[in-house]
Amino acid sequence: MNEIDYNIRTAMPSDRSRLANLIHFGAYIHQHLDWKAPLDWIGSKPYLLVEKEGDLFATLACPPDLPEITWIRLFAANSLINVGQAWKLLWNATNEELSQIGKIQVAAISLQSWFNELLEESEFEHSDDVIVLMWDSTTSLPKPDPSSITIRPMIPEDLETIEIIDHEAFGTIWKNSLESLELAFQQASLASVAERGDEVVGYQYSTSSTMGGHLARLAVKTSMQGKGIGYLLVHQVLSQFNKQGVRQVTVNTQEKNVASLGLYSKAGFSVTGESYRVYQHNFNQ
Repeated sequence: MNEIDYNIRTAMPSDRSRLANLIHFGAYIHQHLDWKAPLDWIGSKPYLLVEKEGDLFATLACPPDLPEITWIRLFAANSLINVGQAWKLLWNATNEELSQIGKIQVAAISLQSWFNELLEESEFEHSDDVIVLMWDSTTSLPKPDPSSITIRPMIPEDLETIEIIDHEAFGTIWKNSLESLELAFQQASLASVAERGDEVVGYQYSTSSTMGGHLARLAVKTSMQGKGIGYLLVHQVLSQFNKQGVRQVTVNTQEKNVASLGLYSKAGFSVTGESYRVYQHNFNQ
């Protein structure tokens, strides 16, 4: 089937059920690990699909959460189209939309080798790796040093301060918008902040499932880093999960993030060997 036979257009709310079917039954699926489900991005751009005579073949979504960064949130293709052809059609069209925005980075965490190949063919650079670490309840958990910092449950009123801490602590591609932080708060099984007096100086979000716990996000105010606050937060999370009978807790971090690796090693996390490639593509740099 020639490329000219395909129609490429923006996904609409009326496409939701067909997109859900493609995600469920497609031959090639990439979904970003996000607080917002791929279908919930419908209505934001760029979110494109390939169709012919009413049949949906593939989709690519990477609408920005923040002005300077976006992630490839969804790429899906069925077996009726060559995956390389589907990617080329959609990425070229997405490229045009993103180029109009100006200075922006596009990033992807790839979980599959076939997606690595597509990204590399489109001049995405392999910039880092996300590695998975695990802690289990049989591991010794050293007590934190005495501190004037207190840990308390997070409340909605904390979120604006947490956004500031988040943007100070993380590099560009890892920053979260206030909307994402609000969604994380709503979905977290454990959410807490570290306080010095009345000042919030750190936070964490954790989730849980039948598989165990997951420390999803942790940050400490830049000026307060290196004072044991991160370990206080980690210790509180692991202690809480242990009380709930959760026997294993995972955390993801960048392979190049020496500070995070040191923090999690202190708490007894060990590297599982599981890792995922991080790719980046820059426009107008």
